[in-house]
Amino acid sequence: MTSHPVVVAVVVTYNRRELLQTTLDGIAAGTQVPDAVVIVDNASTDGTAEFLQQYQSPMTTDVVTLNTNVGGAGGFVVGMERAVLDHKADHVWIMDDDTEPQPNALREALDASESYSNETGAAPAFIASRVVWTDGRDHPMNRMRPRMGASENERSAAARLGATQIRSASFVSVLIRAEEIRKHGLPIADYFIWNDDLEYTARISRRGTALTTNASVANHHTKVFGDAGADPGPRFYYEVRNKVWVYTRSNALAPWEKILFTGASLRNWTRTIAASPNRKVLLAGLLKGLRHSLKAPRSNAQVLNGIYALRNVQESAR
Repeated sequence: MTSHPVVVAVVVTYNRRELLQTTLDGIAAGTQVPDAVVIVDNASTDGTAEFLQQYQSPMTTDVVTLNTNVGGAGGFVVGMERAVLDHKADHVWIMDDDTEPQPNALREALDASESYSNETGAAPAFIASRVVWTDGRDHPMNRMRPRMGASENERSAAARLGATQIRSASFVSVLIRAEEIRKHGLPIADYFIWNDDLEYTARISRRGTALTTNASVANHHTKVFGDAGADPGPRFYYEVRNKVWVYTRSNALAPWEKILFTGASLRNWTRTIAASPNRKVLLAGLLKGLRHSLKAPRSNAQVLNGIYALRNVQESAR
């Protein structure tokens, strides 16, 4: 008799105590619950730490409280490291603190992964949930990039399971095989926010398979219905710097993909700036982002120095 795969959820939070509770309630209410939940508190100041001290769950809960806010990117680095090394995960299910997985989200993602493996003999690198806003519409911030160049056999195999081949996904309910984390390492903490998920999911799916399935659904509780171009304000700096890092410093994308994605980004940035009432802020972010992108991201160990003693997940694969 084979044992079931160990699933560890990773939730990163910063100053969103009430939304965090919704996330944790959604995980606990699932038709299948993970074996453990790693919650990374990014030095919240809104009572999150006190809430987590009193939090009781039927699941094993591992709370990591950092002394500095290292952004979503740094938080996922810490949480995924613990999931793989301390909780011996087979799958790591990651999400932000404004994610509310629906009851079948985990079960359906696991089923899709197992069914595709049985059908093709190749295990998917990750399975991404369909992400909807609070009113049930597909969330534009979490659009999946379809995989260009997928073979007819690959597309058909996915379609038979109600799934679609994708190239990247956001960190809003995505189930990643721990084997891929041990093989490819962790996300890049220095991204802080935005595009860390693009870089990481594209990196692990470049030579592997990634799927999304509509049967697995998560709600994304953002304040507005829109994508990252919905007047990002000073955060536009991270959008620009990090996208340039993806295109120039990462092997996540093939050269032809970098050309296509760069063109798309330039169009989107132009539209965002033109439509914004804060053009001066966005132009400043654009120039600063381009300038800072000339220097490579720091290593995860450098970013987390004095904050968290990061271990090497890739060593655990040897």
